[in-house]
Amino acid sequence: MAPNDSAETTGTAARPGRRKAARYIVPVAVAGVAAATIGLVPALASSGDPDLPKITAQELIEKIAASDTEQLSGTVKISTDLGIPSMGGLAGSFLSGAARGGDGSKDASSADPQAKLTELASGTHTLRVAADGPDKQRLSVLDDTSEYSLIHNGDQVWAYDSASNAVYHADGKGEGKAPHGKDQAAPEGVPTTPKALAEQALKAADGTTSVTVDGTARVAGRDAYRLVLKPEQKGSTVGSITVAVDAENGVPLKFTLRPSSGGKAVVDAGFTSVDFGKPAASSFTFAPPKGAKITEADDAKGHEKAPGDLGVFKDAEGAGAPKVIGKGWNSIAEFKTPGGAALPSEASKGVPAEAQQFLDALGDKVSGTFGSGTVFKTRLINALMTDDGRIYVGAVTKDALVAAANAG
Repeated sequence: MAPNDSAETTGTAARPGRRKAARYIVPVAVAGVAAATIGLVPALASSGDPDLPKITAQELIEKIAASDTEQLSGTVKISTDLGIPSMGGLAGSFLSGAARGGDGSKDASSADPQAKLTELASGTHTLRVAADGPDKQRLSVLDDTSEYSLIHNGDQVWAYDSASNAVYHADGKGEGKAPHGKDQAAPEGVPTTPKALAEQALKAADGTTSVTVDGTARVAGRDAYRLVLKPEQKGSTVGSITVAVDAENGVPLKFTLRPSSGGKAVVDAGFTSVDFGKPAASSFTFAPPKGAKITEADDAKGHEKAPGDLGVFKDAEGAGAPKVIGKGWNSIAEFKTPGGAALPSEASKGVPAEAQQFLDALGDKVSGTFGSGTVFKTRLINALMTDDGRIYVGAVTKDALVAAANAG
């Protein structure tokens, strides 16, 4: 292992350039929040520590920011452990069902990315990825007997689920027909590579983080440096984030997030194999198979709902932008539900019984000067929904959420 500098940095030094502003995606179910904000996760094994030249944390961060690699292809293995109770499969059925539509309908295509990628919120998955510049990307989720592919080529987005022979199509030529943006294949807010995950993590390093270089690693046959971020604030559920950065081109190869509570990683995302050559043009072409059911974006009812939505946020845009309390890792988003709607209950119309069981299993009743409410917990993201329709959400502890609600 090379004797790398373990330089610490805080403030803007830990924020690479060319990053989009952070965006909150806050559905009722915390599982949905975690799915959207965490997205993908892989478990990779290192095979020895290469001997590399010394580098400081500042230099390594700048290397990530300066990386201009736009062509790659490879395989990613993903594992996510949010600590969500399985309840005999209810969690998975609730997430996929809620993503289809707030009323549990099946009108939306089973190939709709917003619904399909929610399934990556738990378990282990193998992905194939390819990219050729900002206008061409492909992401495939591989199962034992089926494959789901999401292809972005120019102003066209195609998704295909081989298990159901269903196709989803969005055309960016028409106004309002590119729901997830022209420059990305996945739904907005869902990072699909270790680089995207690393950039989101570095956004939080705003004078509140210890950033060090902790040796080297060998990932997917590539030499890499290990960049470690640790929150210096109390109250965060994030223990540490380790990013394996390609020593040659600065591309993050592996991303591991460990919770402050200890135990196995919540997110462990990276490449098992990677090639930085130009992918074949055929990787980004798609023709619907014979007999496939094709759903156009404009016809997919509920396709723009956030994963986990139960219908409470059907008019979420009317609630306005969330207020941000605190900074760095302790940032908490506060907002009101439309019309001051409270948590769905058994008496609420349109709430499936399995969804209600899922919510009840996740929630802890709390009270304070703010009144009373329910805290929904995972190993990373926690959310407090008060009985008067306010929501506080962040990668913070239950006590931090209650304190924020009391102060508010």
